[in-house]
Amino acid sequence: MSRLADYFAIVGYDHEKDRSGSSCGKVIQRFPEKDWDDCPFTQGIELFCQPTGWTLSTQRQQPSFYVAVLTDIDADRHYCASFTFYETIAMTPTHPDDQDGDDQEPNMVHHSLMFAPKSLVLMSRLDYFEAFRNCLGLIYTVYMENLQVQLETIVGNILGCVQVPPPGGPQVRFSIGAGDRQALQPPLSSTLPVTKSNVALVFDQLGINNAMTVFTAALTDHKILFHSFSYSRLTATAHAFVSLMYPLRYSYVYIPILPVSLLEVLNTPTPFIAGVHSSLRNDVVDLLDVIIVDLDGGSVRIPECVNIPSIPDPIMNRTMRALTMIQNTELLSADYAFPPSPRKPSPASQRDKEIRAVFIRMFADIFTGYRSCLTIIRIHPEPFITFHKASFLGQRGMVDDDFILRVLDGMGFGAFVAERGPPYRVCDIFDEVYATMQDHLREERINPDKMMEHVKDLAHQLHLNENPNPQPYVQKVPKPTEGAYARIHQPPFQTLNANTVQDIIDEGLAKHSIKSKLANVRPHQCRIVPMGMPITAVADKQRMVENNARRLEVLRNCVNFIFENKISDARIIFPAVLRALKSRVARLALTQELHYHVQSNRAMLENQQFDLVVKLLNCALQNDTNLDESGVAAAMVPLVTAFCRKLCTGVLQFAYTCVQDHAVWANLQFWEQAFYQDVQKQIRQLYLPQYEEHLVVNVSREGSRSPSTPRESGDSLSSWSRSSSTTSDSRRSGATYKTREIGALEIAAEQLRIYTTLNKMTQQELINNEESTVYSQAIHYANRMVFLRVPLDVSRSLKNTQGLDGESNSNSNITASIAESDSFDAESGFDETETVDVGSTVVRFVTRFVDKVCAEGGVTQEHIKSLHQMIPGVVAMHIETLENVHKESKRLPPIQKPKILTPSLLPGEEVVMEGLRVYLLPDGREEGLGAYMGGPTLLPAEGAVFLTTYRIIFKGTPCDPLSCEQIVIRSFPVATLTKEKKISVQYLPHLDQWLQEGLQLRSNVFQLLKIAFDEEVGSDNVETFRKLVIKIRNPPSVFNTFAFTGHMIQQATPLRKQKEKNASLRQFAKRTLLKTARKAGLKSKQSNRKTKYVLPTPPLPRRNISPRSSDSESERPNSEAFDDLSIIDEGEFVTSLSSDPKNLERLVEKTGYQDYQRLGLGNLSTIGQKSRSEPFRISVVNANYSVCRSYPALLVVPQVVADESIRKFARCHRQSRFPVITWRHPRTKALLLRASGLHSRGLMGMLRHNQTSGTSSGETSSSLEQEKYFSALVAATPSSNRSYHSSYSDSLTSLDSLMMVGTDTLTIPETPDPLRRGIFSKGSTANRSSTSGKPKPTFLTMPRRPRKGWQTLNRIGSLREKSRFSSPDTRSRAQNGSLDHRGDLINSSVQGLHRVSLYVLGEKTQMKGIKMESFQKCDFIPLDFFEVRHVKASFKKLMRACVPSSLSPEANFYKAVEESEWLLQIQNVMQLAGATVDLLDVQGSSVMICLEDGWDVTSQVVAVAEILLDPHYRTIEGFKALVEKEWLSFGHRFTHRSNQTAANQASGFAPVFLQFLDVVHQIHRQFPLSFEFNQHFLKVVAYHYVSNRFRTFMLDNEFERVEAGWLHEDKRPSKVDDGEEDLGGFSPKHTANTSVGGSIWDYIEKQHRRSAIFYNFMYSPEDGDTVLRPYSNISNLRIWDYYLAEDLAHGPTFDMEVVTKEIRQNEDQEAEAMGISRRKILNACYDSIMLQEPNYFHGQFQEIHRLETDLGHLPQKWKVQWDKLESPHRDHVQRQVSFNTQMVRSHGRSIHKRSTLEILVRGKMLGEAARMFTQPHHFEKTTFTTPMYCDYCTHVLWGLSKTGMRCVDCGYNCHDKCQPSVPKNCTKLKTMSDASASSSSISRTGGSDASSSSVVALSTATTQAFENFPSSLGDCSHSTHEGFLYKQGALLKGWKQRWFVLDSMKHQLRYYDAIQDGNCKGFIDLAEVESVQPVKNHPGASKKSEENSIFEIRTVRRQYNFMAANPVMAQEWIDKLQSCIQ
Repeated sequence: MSRLADYFAIVGYDHEKDRSGSSCGKVIQRFPEKDWDDCPFTQGIELFCQPTGWTLSTQRQQPSFYVAVLTDIDADRHYCASFTFYETIAMTPTHPDDQDGDDQEPNMVHHSLMFAPKSLVLMSRLDYFEAFRNCLGLIYTVYMENLQVQLETIVGNILGCVQVPPPGGPQVRFSIGAGDRQALQPPLSSTLPVTKSNVALVFDQLGINNAMTVFTAALTDHKILFHSFSYSRLTATAHAFVSLMYPLRYSYVYIPILPVSLLEVLNTPTPFIAGVHSSLRNDVVDLLDVIIVDLDGGSVRIPECVNIPSIPDPIMNRTMRALTMIQNTELLSADYAFPPSPRKPSPASQRDKEIRAVFIRMFADIFTGYRSCLTIIRIHPEPFITFHKASFLGQRGMVDDDFILRVLDGMGFGAFVAERGPPYRVCDIFDEVYATMQDHLREERINPDKMMEHVKDLAHQLHLNENPNPQPYVQKVPKPTEGAYARIHQPPFQTLNANTVQDIIDEGLAKHSIKSKLANVRPHQCRIVPMGMPITAVADKQRMVENNARRLEVLRNCVNFIFENKISDARIIFPAVLRALKSRVARLALTQELHYHVQSNRAMLENQQFDLVVKLLNCALQNDTNLDESGVAAAMVPLVTAFCRKLCTGVLQFAYTCVQDHAVWANLQFWEQAFYQDVQKQIRQLYLPQYEEHLVVNVSREGSRSPSTPRESGDSLSSWSRSSSTTSDSRRSGATYKTREIGALEIAAEQLRIYTTLNKMTQQELINNEESTVYSQAIHYANRMVFLRVPLDVSRSLKNTQGLDGESNSNSNITASIAESDSFDAESGFDETETVDVGSTVVRFVTRFVDKVCAEGGVTQEHIKSLHQMIPGVVAMHIETLENVHKESKRLPPIQKPKILTPSLLPGEEVVMEGLRVYLLPDGREEGLGAYMGGPTLLPAEGAVFLTTYRIIFKGTPCDPLSCEQIVIRSFPVATLTKEKKISVQYLPHLDQWLQEGLQLRSNVFQLLKIAFDEEVGSDNVETFRKLVIKIRNPPSVFNTFAFTGHMIQQATPLRKQKEKNASLRQFAKRTLLKTARKAGLKSKQSNRKTKYVLPTPPLPRRNISPRSSDSESERPNSEAFDDLSIIDEGEFVTSLSSDPKNLERLVEKTGYQDYQRLGLGNLSTIGQKSRSEPFRISVVNANYSVCRSYPALLVVPQVVADESIRKFARCHRQSRFPVITWRHPRTKALLLRASGLHSRGLMGMLRHNQTSGTSSGETSSSLEQEKYFSALVAATPSSNRSYHSSYSDSLTSLDSLMMVGTDTLTIPETPDPLRRGIFSKGSTANRSSTSGKPKPTFLTMPRRPRKGWQTLNRIGSLREKSRFSSPDTRSRAQNGSLDHRGDLINSSVQGLHRVSLYVLGEKTQMKGIKMESFQKCDFIPLDFFEVRHVKASFKKLMRACVPSSLSPEANFYKAVEESEWLLQIQNVMQLAGATVDLLDVQGSSVMICLEDGWDVTSQVVAVAEILLDPHYRTIEGFKALVEKEWLSFGHRFTHRSNQTAANQASGFAPVFLQFLDVVHQIHRQFPLSFEFNQHFLKVVAYHYVSNRFRTFMLDNEFERVEAGWLHEDKRPSKVDDGEEDLGGFSPKHTANTSVGGSIWDYIEKQHRRSAIFYNFMYSPEDGDTVLRPYSNISNLRIWDYYLAEDLAHGPTFDMEVVTKEIRQNEDQEAEAMGISRRKILNACYDSIMLQEPNYFHGQFQEIHRLETDLGHLPQKWKVQWDKLESPHRDHVQRQVSFNTQMVRSHGRSIHKRSTLEILVRGKMLGEAARMFTQPHHFEKTTFTTPMYCDYCTHVLWGLSKTGMRCVDCGYNCHDKCQPSVPKNCTKLKTMSDASASSSSISRTGGSDASSSSVVALSTATTQAFENFPSSLGDCSHSTHEGFLYKQGALLKGWKQRWFVLDSMKHQLRYYDAIQDGNCKGFIDLAEVESVQPVKNHPGASKKSEENSIFEIRTVRRQYNFMAANPVMAQEWIDKLQSCIQ
């Protein structure tokens, strides 16, 4: 029995402190005055009586009652029941009037009559809230009604006379002496909370989802704060949530009502459940990690930083379904056609119990099988039980479930295990539900209606627990009369007599002790706790899926093979076994099988057996986690201490020395759980003999499960049932009976039951036996831990292998600094230099374990002390033993590793570092994996990596035994290395070792070496290898590269060596002074000798000179060949070149210069001489490279331009790269010129000021000379004088011939059919009118563009600002063949373009400041192009896409290629080159390319254009001339862009030349008949331009090559010896005569003469004169297979000598092994199909060669034989072509021209906009009713619910969110020409030509752009009607007056701000108008408007309202509009 209440207190307002300015309460009286011994009085209860603070009230308030909860230091809860009423007090103001009132709260205004709160408080440890309310109410009633009862008596009776029985006791009836009758009913169970109807109230307030959220948060230890205006609600809600957690207990801070003065508690870091009054909610709003629940509003606010895990899905779904059926009973019948009659709603108390029943079932579901995971350590004297969390998570498949993990780690679950773990105790409802839950769920799956039955049954039990007495007792509790609290003259609450109260208490206690009611209370009976369904039965469902019998059979066979010593058989199926070990069941089966062999005394193994067993063990451990949730590691501990091999006499090596690298051994929790498992087995064995006769035999029925669990069975392998069909003993017998062994918990339950009946001696004996068992196991495990924690090599520190998962820090870029790489070990995570005492570390680890388990297992202090003394000795002895083992293990014959294969080398190639044994790991490519593409598994491969002077080579064999006979080679030139990083490699299943050091080497020839070093390779060797790689990769100069060192040649010096520079001090001083003078702008003294020239490179950094540099480099790095500001002395280099005619002769012999003569651009024999007959000459103005150092010595210029003039205007261009002629059209005689970008005017002024003599004429002379030069170029273009047909309107100017397709002269190149498919659009219509047989010129309608392929005309912005081209779909609707509208469109779009003779294609920045009038017949077109920095970034992404470093499942190859934007850049180059082709070929105008510095994009565009135009460049010789001329002579910076030397590393690899080759590949693929060379030729050039094998692509310009002496190289012999023995590519004679590195052209020529490897057998020279016009749509571009293909059989195929050697070597080996066999299997992932299986032509030539050799004839060259063949005869059939065929043929040309049109028109618009203004858009909100695309982000923009923004000026569409980012480049331009130009003959309907014409329909975006061009108001030729109207912005908005023009021609209603305004503010497209009608009674009409003066226009998009001045004008507008739309 216990007291109903411990204390009674009277708490009132503290008036004394109030006078000092603070308001608070104080305890006036408390009873009893002396504390109880078992329960001290709680201090601070006055805070909880008024939680919002003690304040006086101006009004009398009703009495209130609530219960607060206080928690003491022992976590026991005390209930503080507070009854508060108000007393009248008379106030006299005590504060002076002038005192600052800031210290007082606003409600502290003191009146003369105030009301002070007073609280009556009961303190109790019991939660009988209703009894507290009644008792305190009675005291208040006696006081108010002045009843004839002493208050002292009532208080004494409450505290002393009312005793409450414990739970399960009888009902107590009592009276406290105030005429009352009361009863108390204890619940039946002490563990079940009593909730009345609190839970139902919470679900009503918050709803199901919010309540579940709060519950989950409380369960997972989050901070929760409730707030409400009701204190009772706060207490009830907090109590409800804590009750829902049953059977868990809430163990954290629990304060349902938190006083305002204690709000700091909410900042505690620990979880809590708290509540505050809603008036304080603003004080708690800034709490960061607290979930705030508004009980009154039903809302839950979860901070962003809080993540609440969700309950597992199936359990959550069941719970939510049940809650819905309880809370919303009518939901299920809501859809019935005949709903049942409405039921009476369930009472709240019933719903409360049903909801609680659902939660109890949920916990039983969550904890299913928990009793199977309980481990019993001690039974006597007190049971100690732990929970095996890892086993529970593993068996239930919940390892990654965040919710379950948090619940199991919480304090509540720890208390749950301690309380409910013992197997013999008092049981309650949860134990019963847990035992039957799985059976119930099975029933409910069959019959879902059973769920609510089970819930209601459980709810009924909960109801009985709270109300065990079916007949309620009628209580009588007097209450005060209604409104009594408002009485005016009520005396204050009296002071009670303490002595009287104490006497009554003492008397009551004495009476209670005499007449005790304890006899009526029966204690609850202990019983054996039901086990419930074993966890194995639950896990079987999951296991069935993965339990593959075949897999386990293979595993068992492999293990048997190993132990039967059939090693070769075991190795064959070993890879399959390793894959099978990914399955949990297979890992458990492995431990079972191995244990079976240990028991059979097969633990001593031979070397190979030992290695394979260790591999299996390592693989099984690797696939497990360090939690060991499957029990695999625990089952392996006895195995690794059993298996061993004999190293020598007396030295055994155990398996544990080979499996120590796994993280699980360092996990203390694992060791504890494994220890507890073994202790439980030993305890069970201790007591088992007493129970053996009670073994139960069950007949096994179908589907029965063994109740014994792995965790309880006595088998040493605790995780795999021996009764399984795959074990070794019982699997052989088909027994129908199962013997159920008694589990440890059952034994413990029985022992606990009989323990009290045993005598003391027997009890002590049992205690001692158990303690000894735990102690002995502790010794055993201490030894095991020492075995597995001390490494074999004690000199190495302990490794925590958890750090091996990720990659270590690495160098992102190759760096030339070796010093940086020295510090790498310190970052790698594998630093071996730290000295850690292994012994002391292990001792600490084991001691920590021993302390914990011995304390929990109740081991005596003496035993613990002896353990502490034993452990260091064990560790020391074991370390000593391991020293011998380690020494002997090193003497073992090494594991048979494959022989290191030596790679084939090139002549001159030397090995720098001999082969390091490595493993080549698979990367992200599928080739060779055998996974997705099939075929053998080639990777990983084991072999060696070699570093030579030229390459990094891996050569080895696959690890897969089925593929190990093949050879894998992967190599790349060292010079192509772009990134090297160190990687950490995890355990490889193919090997039995951890490979902790690895490198990933990435090459720009699309190769990746991912290697892991074998453990025999030391860290110092790895570091040496890295340093050597970096050293060879970054040579100090190009003369240290393989191109020179490979031929054993010293650095070349010029043949004619002049006197050394600065040989004397005088000369040095002279040169320095000259330099200083030149920089200062002083002119040197004229001498009789030739004038010296300052090199034109400006002395400023390039970023300052050029507003947009060609890439991100700030300035050009110094080249190794010369200084950036050198002055060329006439005594040295000038004379050596210009005065020596032999030098010029040598230059002239170069292929690039010979090309000028072929083109008719000058006579090489008359260099430097002027000839009036020829328009061009080859100038020697740059012969000494003084005008422009990066230009060639000989340049083609117009004849009329003098060299002096060139020197003057050259500086107008960047780097002085002035325009020079590179190609001339043979038919139109148009010129192709190249130059760098123009300098801006301001900068040129500065430069001229510094470099001239000070006169003002210098500046103007440069400009004049430049203008003269441009005039000369125009004059040299024949089209400048050409007259045009009068029918062509000048408005079309230069575009007329681009749009005309003359069928009589058109010849279409052979384009493959697939390229023509799917291109024609249905919108391509043409008037089909047959005329006479004479074909007419035809205007073609352009097909519609794909959306994502093209940049539109009205988008002014760089390609660099947008990730992909975009344009809205075409919406042009040609009605009834009317072409007027489109004709007008084209005229308006090109009226700013005029026929010109010279197009200058340049950058936007150049166009500013150019005076167009100074350059007659020239047009400057700004272009969009990708800068070098974009090429660099794109190439990196492309490499990662084509050669990913790792295989990720979400990686998408095509998406990655698209994101790289590589194909967009290819497309851009093709489009620019295509525009150049059209202007030269069709238009006949000259073109000048002036982009960036003139050596990157310029070279690309010019070279591609020449290939398209000139068939000569499509031959091998012509391609060589093209590269020599446009790339090498004109100064593409190969050394800089390819990072060939250490000085250039920082700039980053920029594959500009590779991009050019890719473009050629795209053209080649579309026109395979037009090229003499094949794709392999392009790949060889692409490979070797970066390989540094040849000197051809080295140094940055011709000047550097001349200085290096390459010009003086003797001309190579005309014939090269083609002896078969010479595999180096050069004849001995040639090598002997060569003074510098070899040329790639010599190599290609030699290979070409030897075989047809570079020849395209489809080449058709007859069609060679055709101009090529390739498609450049993205859909027509292909990813070059050069980026993707790989040949693992022999490495890259581009070093032919190496490949030939490797193939011969392999063939010889095969011949030796298996005799001569002609049959061969080719694998595309492994072999080079091109070499191994050549095409028909190659095959025939090889066969001819073989036959000639066999017959003894002298073999003929293949080319001679090929030329002898007769070409197939072609019949030219003349036939009449139909118009459709004509259209098909000309379609490609039309596409091509359309691209040119777009580039020109867009460029003009860019130019105009740049010159005129940058104008922001005028956006208005628009609702798009048809799908549109945002022009900024290209995502969809449509739908009524999704409005967007539309520019009313130019039609730009975008999202709201995109609007701030849109560039301010509105294309609304002022009128550029008068109206007469807008009307053109192209729009005429009559005439002979018009009948068969159609118009080039530009894209919609263009239509929008040009339709929106405002025409001046003076142009009223199409104005049908105009006038002022008022327009309403939107409904109910204001009216604004606008000037409206109705244009019947453009079919628009436009409006302007005023009549004089030239800019149209917007328009309505009449094509979209649906109706025009007057409006009556318009809601938004202004007061002054007349009736019928308002009309509306409805369009498909929206409705417009207009108001005219009067009804007549309105009607006139309506009539005009209707006539237009009809």
